Amino acid sequence: MTQALEPKIYTSDEYLEREIASQTRSEYRNGAIIPMTGDTPNHNELAINLAALLKSALRGKPYRISATDQRLWIPNRNI
Repeated sequence: MTQALEPKIYTSDEYLEREIASQTRSEYRNGAIIPMTGDTPNHNELAINLAALLKSALRGKPYRISATDQRLWIPNRNI
């Protein structure tokens, strides 16, 4: 009988260290490092159009939008 290995739990500092050196994108969720897929041309066009609309709609309001490669840390969610 084969025993399943426990998944490694990473700290946020370990994730950032790995992410900076990585050639691929990933996401940190509660100690797990989740690989992210690459974008398609259609996805990129949709994202650019949405960003333009949001930027215009949020002008003068206390919000910011960012590109998909922006790293964010949400401490109360550990992501």
